[in-house]
Amino acid sequence: MSDLPRRALSRSVRLAGLPVGMAGRAALGAGRRLAGQPAEQVLMEWQARTAEQLFTVLGELKGGAMKVGQALSVLEPALPADLVGPYRATLTRLQEAAPPMPTSTVHRLLARDLGADWRASFRDFDDRPAAAASIGQVHRATWSDGTPVAVKVQYPGAGEALLGDFRRLGRLARMTTWWVPGLDLVPLLAEFEARLADELDYGLEAQRQRRFAAAFEDDEAVCVPAVIAQQGQVLVSQWVDGRPLAQVVASGSAADRDHAADRYLEFLFAGPQLARLLHADPHPGNFRVLPDGRLGVLDFGAVGDLPGGMPLAMGQALRYAVEGDAQGVLTVLRDEGFVRPGATVDANLLLGFLTPFTDPLRADWFTFDRDWLGQQAARLRDPRQEDFGLGLQLNLPPEYLLIHRVWAGGLGVLCQIGGTVRAAEIAYSWLPSLDPLWEERVAADAAAGAGLGDDAEWGDDMRT
Repeated sequence: MSDLPRRALSRSVRLAGLPVGMAGRAALGAGRRLAGQPAEQVLMEWQARTAEQLFTVLGELKGGAMKVGQALSVLEPALPADLVGPYRATLTRLQEAAPPMPTSTVHRLLARDLGADWRASFRDFDDRPAAAASIGQVHRATWSDGTPVAVKVQYPGAGEALLGDFRRLGRLARMTTWWVPGLDLVPLLAEFEARLADELDYGLEAQRQRRFAAAFEDDEAVCVPAVIAQQGQVLVSQWVDGRPLAQVVASGSAADRDHAADRYLEFLFAGPQLARLLHADPHPGNFRVLPDGRLGVLDFGAVGDLPGGMPLAMGQALRYAVEGDAQGVLTVLRDEGFVRPGATVDANLLLGFLTPFTDPLRADWFTFDRDWLGQQAARLRDPRQEDFGLGLQLNLPPEYLLIHRVWAGGLGVLCQIGGTVRAAEIAYSWLPSLDPLWEERVAADAAAGAGLGDDAEWGDDMRT
């Protein structure tokens, strides 16, 4: 197998082949129907072959094409089940699997970044990759001091391939409905392209991983592996053993699902408050359920800085929504720039628009599942609904773009897991402004001269 395909013509041909191949199979299907083969059987065969081509092309290209496939795998629960169902298994495979680099290429890259005697750093090194994904692949090894480690090696030419894929996929985005119906790829591709440099910088990734590891040191719910070494395009971290979250999604028991959903939701809320960072790659391939019950978190290439933690306005808007204060929700979102200038928005319709984010906060226990999310998405797509088209009056401020994608993706993953959790309890623990008494407490602190109005001290004792 050759190195990661980099030539623009080669990659363009493969990407363009997705819609062309699908159109060809559609024509073949029409011929079969004319020959008397049942339409349902023809459709199932067409969808199965299309899904297989999607995995093969996106997986072999790695780069941006693979990353888009992983993003689609997170969002699939919100898409119509009858349309996305045939693609579900294929998209799930994209969360953790991709064709690996040749061993000779891996050795060459290790020698380039760790030195010609790179083997001296390890007691042993497994040439077979333990995981291969969009930007690099991971090998299991033992560090010289006996520590089990994961060695992440970036694909040669990954940056060039990523940028080229994003731009070519952007030009093909109008064909998205052929791949996974109902999803607009354009905003997703624009964000991926804007964050490209950060994801390719393993030095920056190591810094962020260290911050997460320090924030969750000795944590009872979350485990972040320590960084052992980083040089160039090689990153060495402690090895994390555990059951891949994708396996829980595929075959976990009810208890497994409840536990995994609890830990996953805890990390989504706790990360921004404890580390002041947002893990922005929430697909199941980046998580493990450890033998001791903690959630192991991997891959810190896609991370956003949140110096003040999660914006207080998010908790305020959710609080007003849960309380049924439609005007309060509209005021907060307008102040934050979510409402387009000059737009007239019905506050009550806006309240209903937020249902996917507020339903889990209205009960002691909430079950996340595909049916619930599918119903929410179908409602928003239904032109017969009063709030249909409301999104055209709304805006997504740049500073909220990443947060919105992570929350939407997180909801998608939770609904894949299908667990029942105390979602409200977790949210109230980590979003102080969600507390109905928060404003009173801030005012009292300010009056007492405590200076806590900027939420500076909340992160230290939120667990109590």
